[in-house]
Amino acid sequence: MKKCRITVMKMASYPDLSEKYENPLEHPCDMKLGQIFICNGWQQPDGFCDSAWDSISPFVMTLAYGGSDIYTGWMKNKNSAMISCNDGFRPVSFYIEALDEEACE
Repeated sequence: MKKCRITVMKMASYPDLSEKYENPLEHPCDMKLGQIFICNGWQQPDGFCDSAWDSISPFVMTLAYGGSDIYTGWMKNKNSAMISCNDGFRPVSFYIEALDEEACE
């Protein structure tokens, strides 16, 4: 099993939708553009948003266990994926790539 790197590539915010539909949140996800997380296999990294992890963890697991070419020909790097979280108010796009480094057990 490999380690994976997750990089925050793009962030969006739709305050008009939040104001109209969302209950106020004290602490929404606080990812930062360019932030990097390293996964030990497919374990959720410390400080990673739980909701975002629910969206991307199947792809991290696939790459960590040696899967590649997700969606056949989609990515230039076959050992990577570009996945967004499912937060419709503040979506974040992540670049996930398997590293050559083995995960610690």
